[in-house]
Amino acid sequence: MTTTLLEKEKQTKSFTFTGRGSDYFAIEIVNFLLTVVTLGLYYPWAKAKSLQYLYRKTELAGTPFVFHGTGKEMFVGFIKGLGVFISLYSMLFFAALSTTPFISVLFVFAFIVGVLILIPVALHGMMRYRTSRTSWRGIHMGYRGELSDMVTTYLVGFFLTVFTLGIYGSWFVVKLRKQMIDNVRFGNASLRYVGDGADLFLINLKGYFLSVFTLGIYFFWFTKNLLHFYVNNIVVLQDDGTYSRLKCHVSGWEVLKLTVGNIFIVLFTLGLGIPLTTTRTLSLIMNSIVMSGDFDADALVQTEEAYDSAMYESMSDMMDIGVI
Repeated sequence: MTTTLLEKEKQTKSFTFTGRGSDYFAIEIVNFLLTVVTLGLYYPWAKAKSLQYLYRKTELAGTPFVFHGTGKEMFVGFIKGLGVFISLYSMLFFAALSTTPFISVLFVFAFIVGVLILIPVALHGMMRYRTSRTSWRGIHMGYRGELSDMVTTYLVGFFLTVFTLGIYGSWFVVKLRKQMIDNVRFGNASLRYVGDGADLFLINLKGYFLSVFTLGIYFFWFTKNLLHFYVNNIVVLQDDGTYSRLKCHVSGWEVLKLTVGNIFIVLFTLGLGIPLTTTRTLSLIMNSIVMSGDFDADALVQTEEAYDSAMYESMSDMMDIGVI
């Protein structure tokens, strides 16, 4: 019995977040002031410093992750991304100036199509950059997805969601997550997302109705169910055929206490406490996730090449697109 418990304990590896609100606040307040003083030009360096702190405070089995991205890389990406956005929005400008209805409609249509295509392109580029700049125990991650597959998955899912009045949205989300997660490599290990759109649809359906019926109280348990669905369906495969699975143990009560606490912090600090809410949120989520199975960290070998274009990392920020 004791041997079985010890073997089970060895096969379970925990994620932890050790960041402190006070430390992160010190970083963010300096970032904010420098960004204001430089009229926004410091933003890429600010983001790099924030990510470097958050990554090194996130650990798996006691070893921290490392973010190798730099402000210089992100600044180059920021300038490129800004150029793309200026080009896109210039179409709206020309549409407003045109005195010919057909030309105006044409420019607006071109803008909409451009944005629709830009979203999956930004997601693809962000995944390539963020993973290649992430390491654990010296082993870099990588993303092997094809841009054409990402664009196809996004556009088909988007239009099916529109045509079905949102019903297909759950399947769209799952297919997009599969596209992103299934192409992530961690040295010679790979990730798989095994969630099903029908399960997510039922979670959403139940969550929407019960949240309304309970005047919003169930929303925290709805959030918990979504978090479990997104995390618990991630599988790590290794070359020898062994696999591990992530498991999230966050409860609805914990989500409720976290959310209420974060709201009060933001309100009473007039927004200055946002860094504290960030570390509180990451602490709750990461400290509740474990990896169970036969994951062998010593068997990992480097397989991924470096990718230093941060263009779409910056563009995803501008479009408010989050990573996984």
